[in-house]
Amino acid sequence: MATRIGSSGESAKGELVITRIFDAPRERVFKAWTDCDRLTRWWGPKGFTAPACRIDPRVGGEYLNSMRSPDGKEFWSTGKFREIREPERIVMTDSFADEQGNIVPASYYGMGGDWPLEMLVTVTLDEDEGKTKLTLKHSGTDRISDSDRNDMEQGWCESLDKLDESLKEA
Repeated sequence: MATRIGSSGESAKGELVITRIFDAPRERVFKAWTDCDRLTRWWGPKGFTAPACRIDPRVGGEYLNSMRSPDGKEFWSTGKFREIREPERIVMTDSFADEQGNIVPASYYGMGGDWPLEMLVTVTLDEDEGKTKLTLKHSGTDRISDSDRNDMEQGWCESLDKLDESLKEA
C-alpha cells in the first residue's frame, strides 16, 4: 500500500488534503492521472469500476469520467484543466455530470446537502528519494456536510489505494 503520510481532512476552510507516497516515478503517476487506459484501472473507490473515460490533458482541455458502483449505479464527473505541468502538477475543475458531460447538481445522484456545482482538484507530484509524493487538494467543499466530506475523503483514499496497486502492476 502507498505510504499514507497524511489525510488531514481540511488544511484550510473548504479544502480536503490527502498526501501519499508511491513507490513509482512521478512520470508514471502523472500518466495514471492523464491517460484513460491507466486512469480506468484505479478511478473510483473500492469495488467501483471506471467504464468510461475521456481526457484532453491540456490547459482548457476537458475530461469526462464515470464510476460504476458495485450495484451498477453510474456516477459521472467532468471538468476542465486549468494547469498541466508534466510531471509535477495538475489543476482541474470538478463537477458532477450526466453521461453527456453536462454539469448537474449532486441531487441528480440522490445526494443531499449543499454541494457546489464546481470544485477544484489540485494534484502535486514531488520526487521523494526515488518515489513520488502526491498531495491532493480538493477545494470548494466548505458548504458540504461533515458526513459528505468524510465520504469524499474515504472515496479518495480508496481510489489512491487502487492507484497504488495499478502502479505496481505497470
